[in-house]
Amino acid sequence: MDSYTPESDRDPQETQEWIDSLDSVVEAEGRERAQFILNRVLQTARARGLDPVLPVSTDYVNTIRPEEEPEFPGDEAMEERIRRIIRWNAAVMVHKANKQFDGLGGHISTYASSATLYEVGFNHFFRGKDGDGAGDQIYYQGHASPGIYARSFLEGRLSPEQMERFRREVERGKGLSSYPHPRLMPDYWEFPTVSMGLGPIGSIYQARFNRYLHNRGLADTSNSRVWCFIGDGESDEPETLGALSIAAREQLDNLTFVLNCNLQRLDGPVRGNGKIVQDLEGVFRGAGWNVVKVVWAENWDKLFARDVEGVLRRHLNTVVDGQWQRLTTASGDVVREQFFALDPRMLELIKDMTDEEVGRLQRGGHSSRKVFAAYQRAVSSHDGRPTVVLAHTVKGWMLGEGFEGSNVTHQKKKMDQNELKAFRDVLELPVSDEQLEKLPPFYHPGMKSPEVEYVLERRRALGGFLPKRRTQVDVKVEIPGGEVFDEFFKGMAKGEASTTMVFSRLLAKLLRDKKIGKRIVPIVPDEARTFGMDALFSQVGIYAPKGQLYTPIDKGKLLYYREAQDGQVLEEGITEAGSMASFIAAASSYATHGQPMIPFYIFYSMFGFQRTGDQFWAAGDQMARGFILGATAGRTTLNGEGLQHEDGHSHHIAMTVPNCIAYDVSFAYELAAVIEDGLHRMYEKNEAIYYYITLQNEDYPMPPMPEGAKEGILKGIYKFKSAEEKLGKHVQLLGSSCIMMQVLRAQEMLKEFGVSADVWGVTSYQQLRNEASACERHNRLHPEAPAQIPYITQVLSAAAGPFIAASDYIKHTPDAVARFIPGTFVPLGTDGFGMSDTREALRRHFEVDAENVVLGALHGLRLDGKMSAAEVAAAIKKLGIDPDKLDPMKV
Repeated sequence: MDSYTPESDRDPQETQEWIDSLDSVVEAEGRERAQFILNRVLQTARARGLDPVLPVSTDYVNTIRPEEEPEFPGDEAMEERIRRIIRWNAAVMVHKANKQFDGLGGHISTYASSATLYEVGFNHFFRGKDGDGAGDQIYYQGHASPGIYARSFLEGRLSPEQMERFRREVERGKGLSSYPHPRLMPDYWEFPTVSMGLGPIGSIYQARFNRYLHNRGLADTSNSRVWCFIGDGESDEPETLGALSIAAREQLDNLTFVLNCNLQRLDGPVRGNGKIVQDLEGVFRGAGWNVVKVVWAENWDKLFARDVEGVLRRHLNTVVDGQWQRLTTASGDVVREQFFALDPRMLELIKDMTDEEVGRLQRGGHSSRKVFAAYQRAVSSHDGRPTVVLAHTVKGWMLGEGFEGSNVTHQKKKMDQNELKAFRDVLELPVSDEQLEKLPPFYHPGMKSPEVEYVLERRRALGGFLPKRRTQVDVKVEIPGGEVFDEFFKGMAKGEASTTMVFSRLLAKLLRDKKIGKRIVPIVPDEARTFGMDALFSQVGIYAPKGQLYTPIDKGKLLYYREAQDGQVLEEGITEAGSMASFIAAASSYATHGQPMIPFYIFYSMFGFQRTGDQFWAAGDQMARGFILGATAGRTTLNGEGLQHEDGHSHHIAMTVPNCIAYDVSFAYELAAVIEDGLHRMYEKNEAIYYYITLQNEDYPMPPMPEGAKEGILKGIYKFKSAEEKLGKHVQLLGSSCIMMQVLRAQEMLKEFGVSADVWGVTSYQQLRNEASACERHNRLHPEAPAQIPYITQVLSAAAGPFIAASDYIKHTPDAVARFIPGTFVPLGTDGFGMSDTREALRRHFEVDAENVVLGALHGLRLDGKMSAAEVAAAIKKLGIDPDKLDPMKV
């Protein structure tokens, strides 16, 4: 078989005839006709078993040819002056912060490389929220935040005082956050992006959620585009590229990635021995995206026009990124010698150019014209494919030789006097040497200056300032009452159920509710049947942008698999990261689109906080509102699945997210009370919180809610069942989720040992700890005020100890409140790795079955001097507990 490479051509004359034929079609009938013929030829070739082996990437040149470029609509000279002002203020902001507070941090070089990429967008493409529709959603590269602040300063949105307080935020509202943090700047940033990889996957699912809202008739998002700015080094994160096929499959031509290919990670080159632009082109093309490469600026165009033999293209294809980095700041004579001299025909291309002109041959990402052409093609593409712009830039561009293309540039936070002066001179700004002797000043030409008036006029034409986040929700959500929840408060007169099945029943009722049903967004990563939610498929449908193009195999059955363009369920497939990205998009829709949505995201609890914990944290930053359900939770309920499925620690991790409200429920009424309260708090009171609720798959009776228990359920603890008769020895048993059944059995078993017990339901150790810590803080700061007493201490203060807590989670979960319990405390939990066996065997192994709860109570009585060691030893034998068995932590 002949290779497709030019060097191995056996019959160049014949090949040239084919090429000439193609050229004549292009000239006579246009590029579209030529493309059509090529496609037909390829189809015929494949039909004959001649599948050509083609490269996955194109030449290392611009995708858009000069003759195809649209006219640049702006004032290039003016926009260059504006960029220079913003460049200066961005660099000075970081420099000043670190001069005054050494080690404060910040990044100068990332924005320096991407200034043109952002400014072309701000001046010509990014749609604000004050125009028609919701505007665009922009995921800014986190390390470029100084440049975004500098633009807002020029617009008059940020004061000099705020700029002076970059990365100093303790005095609320006076400083600027390090990176895009909506929680810290709630009317400014929309999306937290500096945890690299989360911005790209979030932007894909945001673009998809925009279409979801539109197709369901909830919001007109037809004019909204999602832009995501990414560093090439960030592409190594699996979340960055892992969901690309989703964007193509969902036909998200409302999405544009802008990949800033400055060829550098934090430590050095991204692909020193390769070519990152080419790598990424192959990845995106293979995933079905439109790829627009912006590699070289317009001063290369004349060289390509002269390169009739393609020699320049071939050499550009072979030079690796490590060498391009080396040539980044090299002088013209060095570039001539080390690149163009590789072939005498390339030297011929530049024979009329001076060394200075050769040295000024720029990368395409610094050219307004080239970037504008790329963005214009992206927004004009309506072929159902998302677009990525791969822009070749220089990290630290225009900052001087100490920054440009240097391996240490990402870590450089300050400039010396010579660097500042050189930077000022390059930017041609009216800042004197005397001013630079001190802390260099910010430069603002005045609100009436031509530069500022130009900037403001462009933003007015595009719909207002960006970044900007909505803080006012104009749509009022009316929360349902007893018609939905009373059934669950009354319990089940007959039969048994799991809390997972109870949730499925409650969700179905919420979906049917006329007040909020249309705002419910069920999200599930390919486990709906596992959780008993398959009824939703036929009830409200699975969202599919093209509807259902096939007849499902179970058509005609009651619970058939129904996809619809206006479907309500987001059935995400096997991706917790994608599901969490959908949750965040839905949970922040109140701010992004002014449309409050109520997501219920349910998943195997083990694959939640543990697998996508970074996204849970980002959801807190983005002030997400909604419900996350960790199903099949606990270390011993999903008994057959084993180590990597059995969750005994997610509640401990949930305690780390300040605005995550975590509950571990035992009964239907607890779940109903928590969800009802959550709806009121998030959608009536507009609290910036979200809920994490764990559910189990073990069936047991669902009793009615004890009278007066709701307050305790929501605060974290309530009395479930008092002892029928108080005996000489008395204990308090604290139970959670499915282990409550073991606690109730232990209450009965203790009578054999002359011990009575009260049983308490603990729904949230997290909430109990948070409230108790707040009391401690108040008492510490207000020593003369009456001391506040934690709620758990109040409710247990009149109870006779000791106190024994048992849950399906690690001991550290109940241990979180140990010091607030007024008496001897014995925590029991499932420390160690999970394993497969029966529930009974697992609970014995982890020492949380009824027998071990009894032993915990007797041990507590012994610690309190109410039972002898001999009595406890005899009880251990009677209970059938092996005192010498393997410690679960040692498995």
